[in-house]
Order: sequence, then C-alpha cells, then structure tokens
Amino acid sequence: MERRNFLKSAAATMALAAFPARHVFADVLTNQSFPVRTKISLNAYSFNDPLLVGKMTLDDLLESAAEIGFEGVDLTGYYFPEYPKVPTNEYIYHIKHKAFDLGLEICGSGVRNNFAQADPQAREAAKKHVKEWVQVAAKLGGQTLRIFSGNDIPQGHSREEVFGWIVDCVKECAEYAGQQGIVLAIQNHDDFLKTADQVEEILKAIDSKSVGLMLDVGSYRTQADPYFEIRQTIKYAITWQLKEEVYVNGKAVKTDLAKIKAIIDQSNYRGYLPIETLGPGDPKQKIGVMFSEVKKIFG
Repeated sequence: MERRNFLKSAAATMALAAFPARHVFADVLTNQSFPVRTKISLNAYSFNDPLLVGKMTLDDLLESAAEIGFEGVDLTGYYFPEYPKVPTNEYIYHIKHKAFDLGLEICGSGVRNNFAQADPQAREAAKKHVKEWVQVAAKLGGQTLRIFSGNDIPQGHSREEVFGWIVDCVKECAEYAGQQGIVLAIQNHDDFLKTADQVEEILKAIDSKSVGLMLDVGSYRTQADPYFEIRQTIKYAITWQLKEEVYVNGKAVKTDLAKIKAIIDQSNYRGYLPIETLGPGDPKQKIGVMFSEVKKIFG
C-alpha cells in the first residue's frame, strides 16, 4: 500500500482524537508486521549546478536517473522553468509522462520558503507559494512536498514567537495539502531546526497527519553523534535526504550507510530514500558512485 494511502487508512480507523496524529502514525509504523521496504530515488538538487546554468533540463535529469537505475525522482521546484512561478499544466504533464515512459515514479517536489519572517505579508506570500506548489506536486502524481521551517530569528523577536509563526503557517498549509492528497515534509536543514529535539518539538506542536519529516542526514550538526539524532527522529520520517557526509563532532565524515540501514530496519520505515550528492566534481559520476554504494547496502 502506498505510504499516503496507508496514512489515510490509519487515520480513518484509529481513534485519532485521543492521541496526537503524528504519534499515532509513528506507533502504527513501528508496530505493524509489514517488512521494511525502501526504494532508492534521486533528489534533483544533486544536479543543481548544470540545472541552474541551463546545461541540463529536467528531461535530461530524468534520463540520467533512469540510466543509473533509480526507481524514483524528487523534482525540486527550483529547476522548473521560471520558478517560483508555477509551471504550465502542459509542462507539468510533459514531465509526468516522461517519467512514466522511463519507468520512474515522481515521489515528490520541494520549494524555497521562509516562515520565520517578521513581516506578516511576507509569511502570507510564503504560504501562498507552498499551496501553489502543493497543486504542482499533486498534478505530478507525487506524494510529498518538501518545505523549510524558516531561517534565522529576526532581530527583536524571540525564538518562541517565531516558533508560533512557523507552526501556524505549516498548519494552514497542511490543511490545504491534505485536501490535495499531499504530505508536507519539513526538512531539518540546520536553519531554525538544528537538532532532533527541535524537530520533535515542532512536529508535536503542528500535530497533523499531513506533515512529516524529510530526514536530512547531513544537517544534524550540533551534537556529537548524528546517528543518535537520526534514530530519535526516524519515527517522523516520510522521506529523506541521504547525503554523502554527516557531521560527527562538528566534522564532515563519510556517511556510514550500514548504520543508516540498521536504524531504518529497527524503525520499519517504508518509502523512498532520495540520494543527494553535493560539492565539486561531475554530478552524474558522483551520483552513480553513491547509488552503487546505497544499492549494495540496501539491496
């Protein structure tokens, strides 16, 4: 059963009023007898440089993903023509059909947003932007839309105040996303959300079955052991950014994929594992290497 359909089924059959929705969802995932199932996908940000300068199109990206052997793609909104403007239906359905022809699933998309802005009108604009791209994700046939919480705390405001802005914005967008069959995936991006405790705090406050976590393994950077924080928050994960490096004691080191797999196996996570490679070098070569490494560990 697809993760989104499973989410709806669980919500319909359990007494959600008695418990926070995310906690119920997390408990269902860890208590079910269904086996762990992961599918390897490509995060479009891996081709950020060639996509931004026009050396590559989304069509090219899809062909590269199929050639390497990915099962799905996460098509970040930045790389659609004229972003942040919403693409035409003609283009959306062209990309959807192209992926279908290549045997790829479009697992989601993502946007730039900042709900930590002091100007209420700026926050309204950010909510409008997220809702517009919820529609794009739905038309693409995706499951998730990646969003951010917010950037730095504006001068003259407290963290508690900004926390309230973000929670209110995400709740409103989540209600809309749920009506479109999309789940919002908040990324822990070493911005307003730096630690696992902060991730848990905000997801508990949002308390929506239409919101989960994009678990970014490379953005837990304040604690000595990122794997502890990954384990702490995997119960909220609905998608990932599986990166080449994590930060251990503040230093970038190669991601231990065997540790990641062990954490996933203990959690009964079922869904996509989007790969994102960063830094200098030929992106297709880098992605191919990491795909082989992930495939070797996860099968």
